[in-house]
Amino acid sequence: MDCPQDLPQAIECLLFAAGEALPVERLAELCQVSTETVLHGLAELQKLLDDRGLQVLRGPDGYTLATRPEYAEYLARLREPPKERLSAASLEVLAVVAYRQPVTKAEIDRVRGVDSSGPLHTLLEKRLITCVGRKDVPGRPMLYGTTEVFLKAFGLSSLADLPQLPGDFARQARQLSLDDRAPVTSQSASGAQGSASDEVGA
Repeated sequence: MDCPQDLPQAIECLLFAAGEALPVERLAELCQVSTETVLHGLAELQKLLDDRGLQVLRGPDGYTLATRPEYAEYLARLREPPKERLSAASLEVLAVVAYRQPVTKAEIDRVRGVDSSGPLHTLLEKRLITCVGRKDVPGRPMLYGTTEVFLKAFGLSSLADLPQLPGDFARQARQLSLDDRAPVTSQSASGAQGSASDEVGA
């Protein structure tokens, strides 16, 4: 049976653009040929796709273009959510918390020299840090520490695996007076997390 030379390519375009199964009758209508000619064109298209990543599949509702199962791992990577990167400010705050914990927002601000509300909020949302209690001083400010999520994210077994502090940062961290280390009042993780977000947003 004669088949228009470009019919397989035309069917390929239609199946790709449709995004859903197309019955033979609909393909015949769109290509302005008989259903028998469409079936011949589908067979030719399948031959053209034999060494490609796509294939023609026949289902209860008609024909579709589909990816071949042997390339599933590539599609899985495509569907993975993009990895979010922390800003320089968030990384800086995270370093202060990691090496100085438990630490208050005021102490973090003192080391950095700027307000840390935004980065703290980001780190709390990503569960890299959490509130571990309150400092027993007037106002009872929140004390922040790192979490298991932080350890996993950075491939650490424990805080003992943290790399040595850079000289400048180490000196800044040591500048926080030991007198600031007032007793800590602990509280539940769930209550702490909500209160911490309120304090940071204040």
